[in-house]
Amino acid sequence: MTSAASTELVTVRDYLRYAVSRFTAAQLFFGHGSDNAWDEAVYLTLHTLCLPLDRLEPFLDARLLPHEREALLDIYRRRCEERLPAAYLTNEAWLGEHRFYVDDRVIVPRSFIAELLAEQLAPWIDDPWAVDSALDLCTGSGCLAILTALAFPNAAVDAVDLSPDALAVTERNVADYHLHDRVTPIRSDAFAALAGTRYDLIVSNPPYVNAESVAALPPEYLHEPELALGSGDDGLDFTRIILREAKKHLTDHGILVVEIGHNREALEAAYPKLPFTWLDTATGDDYVFLLHAADLPN
Repeated sequence: MTSAASTELVTVRDYLRYAVSRFTAAQLFFGHGSDNAWDEAVYLTLHTLCLPLDRLEPFLDARLLPHEREALLDIYRRRCEERLPAAYLTNEAWLGEHRFYVDDRVIVPRSFIAELLAEQLAPWIDDPWAVDSALDLCTGSGCLAILTALAFPNAAVDAVDLSPDALAVTERNVADYHLHDRVTPIRSDAFAALAGTRYDLIVSNPPYVNAESVAALPPEYLHEPELALGSGDDGLDFTRIILREAKKHLTDHGILVVEIGHNREALEAAYPKLPFTWLDTATGDDYVFLLHAADLPN
């Protein structure tokens, strides 16, 4: 990015145009909060200038101070040259209206389950106040554990992950939401540290990328923890653990909700006798399944 940019570009509008051009020329991949160069440029620009993320129009023709120009050019450069996801550059990610701290110790939050929690898993849970205990398995940043606690006001939520680095991020987010008394980070390899514990609800957004897809991931995804992405040749290794172990950790009327990406066909072929319920999300009904405790294998 040339010194000419810092002298010739003057307004927010100028810098947005420049960012879109640079992002397009660099052939960036968008999949961590935005899906195109314009939205990514708008987000990075407004965040860097400490402006409201939902207010662009009033500022388009505002002239920028030298230090603001330098900051914008630097974040555009890093996005292009380092291919870092925007969330790692800003240390924040959003699920709906909820903001979470993130860095490269955790996968960038993106989950269809967040959308379902916003609706308190209706109609599958008819009384959100009756959920006393919940587990978020593979919690990462803790985002789903926190959203679970917000959706079910009486629930004590265990936030489980194998990575101590990820759990440090979880603890920061739990503190940000003042939920220390209800959300407990726990280090565990799947259910290993949870012997004898049962939950009314288990949610999980586990690793589910198959080996072929892992090999073809764009550079942006390679900055994320490998542990949080790949799950064997067919992407179902961790899901198999969940299906094998979940029943002993659910109450009699408990439910299991798991995100599995594009693996519906492979999962149904592997478990033809399980009565999966596929939950509708904004982008389709192939990504998240629900099972009742009584439907799971012993």
